[in-house]
Amino acid sequence: MSKFQHVDANPQGRDFAVGDIHGHFTRLQAALDAVEFDPAVDRLFSVGDLVDRGPQSEQALDWLAQPWFFAIQGNHESLAIQHALHQPLDYRMYKASGGSWFLELKPEAQKLFAAHFARLPLALEVETSSGLIGLVHADCPLPTWDLLRSTLLGHLSEQGKLEEYCLWSRERLQMGDMSGIPDLRALIVGHTTLPQPHVLGNVFHIDTGGWRSGDSGYFTLLDLATLQVNPPIAAG
Repeated sequence: MSKFQHVDANPQGRDFAVGDIHGHFTRLQAALDAVEFDPAVDRLFSVGDLVDRGPQSEQALDWLAQPWFFAIQGNHESLAIQHALHQPLDYRMYKASGGSWFLELKPEAQKLFAAHFARLPLALEVETSSGLIGLVHADCPLPTWDLLRSTLLGHLSEQGKLEEYCLWSRERLQMGDMSGIPDLRALIVGHTTLPQPHVLGNVFHIDTGGWRSGDSGYFTLLDLATLQVNPPIAAG
């Protein structure tokens, strides 16, 4: 499976992006119901981290099977793949990050989940009437989207160097980097939980903690046509 995916424009309905889900699909469905999401014509794009922390991680495969649901690989999917492939892994960190549900699965089930996760691209682009929108889990490691696309599609020797950055980097947020990605209308990322969506240049950080316990977070849905978020950010 390619580490890069292109998705054509949606001529019939709306496209939304959502931040990290972390095993809370019932809450996500409630957010979709609030915007009257219609799976017959609308589509949902996930920036990864479908699993861990929440009680419904095993539903991830059901969602991935839906024709209207598109997802990229997050660092939590990568951790599951590492375990299934018997690669070095910090298990204390993995368990603290909610991975115990995966470790408790039978080996056959672990392999099934890991196989599905390994098919997810590291980066995805969606055509819209107003321009191209890209999605990665954490950040784009290269100065242009075209360069990331060509590298992920072709230069196998360089892909490993990019993977960790795509999945884990918080450098853009930490530096307040406003440079953006010049050949995209917008780049959508998750990974870092924020009290509300945050935009740096044309990079939209939309993980607002819908998976968190209590009322400390909520799922942000970003309309890819308008780049408006739901629920709207309160003024003042």
